[in-house]
Amino acid sequence: MQGKKQYQEKLFTSFHLSQRIPENNFYRQLKSCLNLDYLYPLTKSYYGDCGQKSLDPIVFFKICLVGYLENIITDRKLIDHCSMRLDILFFLGYDIDEELPWHSTISRTRKLFPEEVFESVFTEVFKMCVDKGMVSGHTQCIDSAPVKANASMDSLELKVPAEDLDSHLRKVRYMSTADRKAKHDKSDDDQKTITASDRELKSIKSRNKNWSENQDERPGAGNKGSKYTSNKTHYSPTDPDARISVKPGKARKLNYLSQLSVDTAHHVISFIGAYHADKKDNQYVADITEKLKLRLHTQGLLWRNFVADTGYSSGENYAYLESEGLVSYIPPHGTYKGGPEGFTYVEEGDYWICPENKHVTFRKVKVEKKNNIKKNVYFTTRRDCKGCPQRESCIGKSHERRIEITYYKDEYERAIARVKSKRGRYMKSKRQSTVEPVFGTLTQFMGMRKVNTKGIELANKVMLMSGAAYNLKKYLKFINKKAQANANALLSFIYSIIMAYWTSFKAENGLQINYVQ
Repeated sequence: MQGKKQYQEKLFTSFHLSQRIPENNFYRQLKSCLNLDYLYPLTKSYYGDCGQKSLDPIVFFKICLVGYLENIITDRKLIDHCSMRLDILFFLGYDIDEELPWHSTISRTRKLFPEEVFESVFTEVFKMCVDKGMVSGHTQCIDSAPVKANASMDSLELKVPAEDLDSHLRKVRYMSTADRKAKHDKSDDDQKTITASDRELKSIKSRNKNWSENQDERPGAGNKGSKYTSNKTHYSPTDPDARISVKPGKARKLNYLSQLSVDTAHHVISFIGAYHADKKDNQYVADITEKLKLRLHTQGLLWRNFVADTGYSSGENYAYLESEGLVSYIPPHGTYKGGPEGFTYVEEGDYWICPENKHVTFRKVKVEKKNNIKKNVYFTTRRDCKGCPQRESCIGKSHERRIEITYYKDEYERAIARVKSKRGRYMKSKRQSTVEPVFGTLTQFMGMRKVNTKGIELANKVMLMSGAAYNLKKYLKFINKKAQANANALLSFIYSIIMAYWTSFKAENGLQINYVQ
């Protein structure tokens, strides 16, 4: 007989979420191991003493974690998703007839709590991983990746001279349409001020003129003229902290730079943070090292090896890491040269000998204005080069031979020796298999393909929560594997006892059993 299901809502029903969620459910397991009660005294000062009760801080952070675990980057979709999942409601401590907070409440609370509170949640999850033996600490792999900011290239505005911002804007800035103008310009005067050189300004003068004549075109990502935009000449009024960056073969975008450190033992994230995307990776080494070293030291871990790609190399960084007691495995830039071909360096006297056996002596330490790179400068004398047979090919029309060598030549040489060693080649493969897959997971599956907030402070909060969610998944996977391994070990132990007893029983009773093959 054919069945036909009839639905009729009950006036009264008995329903318990705890009975509906399986024991092996991810969020049920997460609820049992994640304890965030320390947040109550930590966040108490950010609430008033009267009025209606606000959102529970533990509920807020759990909702944030769910967003990254479910790869949802908008607060509105996140609340809708949570309301439809029984296991998530159970994790949050809500019953099926309780209303979840408004999505705007999530946004306001994210702005309310400072970065330190989000940092504490990440640290607490990291501590859980350390307590389970998932973190070795001695080797950390560092890498970076751009993360899309919550701002469009179409919103870019031209920077102006520093003298009179308002008057200059009225005179030279061309707005296309009224709806293109930002409702609230969050940038300060420093952000609006031109930092480009006169030469750079002259090169874009004609292009800016063309843009002003065609008012419907803006230097956005879809415009062919976007390749001429620069952080020195343009800024985003909607998100002043976002910076223009580009990957080879891809369109320019407004991004933040995510810096990441991953432990090699079980690929646990030990550090994550948001930085400006207009600087190079090697400019953030000192800040990353200081923060990461403090976190590892607090957990009783000893950090030994700093593993990163070429983007983090510089003489200053090599020297800094050595002063911190860290062994760096960072390949130098291909542009590095230990000295001119055919010249021999004499360390005792700190001079070079040219192929004609003339001395190129040390004269001064030069500091380049553009990037503050220090170099040792060596000169010959005019008398030495005057009658040299190789003068034409060596110095041309100059009067003496000049050699500029990085101030950190010794540090470079030691770094090159480490990278080329057997252990250095191992560390390279270790870095590629450790940190790079983590970035792929975060951007594709854990809500870091785009920052849904504005400002570098909020972007840092987003990345901290994404990193904490990633570590929680690693944590639960690890303890489940360990539990399964312990169960298998127990079964093996029981089996060995039974077999030992059986063997003893056969010997005592003179039994012999022929097993059939």
